[in-house]
Amino acid sequence: MTGKPVIVKLKWGMEYKGFLVSVDSYMNLQLANTEEYIEGQFTGNLGEILIRCNNVLYLRGVPEDEEIEEAEQD
Repeated sequence: MTGKPVIVKLKWGMEYKGFLVSVDSYMNLQLANTEEYIEGQFTGNLGEILIRCNNVLYLRGVPEDEEIEEAEQD
């Protein structure tokens, strides 16, 4: 999944959408071009971030149709 767009949901409810740069053996995640969403609302661009493994609820790939919709909105 590295190099592809992903969504990471934290245990605390925040979601981060960005490109997965790297993952280590503990499942710490590095994302680039990251956007933050709280309760489904866009709150801002964060750029490059590191998410510590124990905060992650789940990680999922962004469906291709979702990527296309966003590209059309831009």
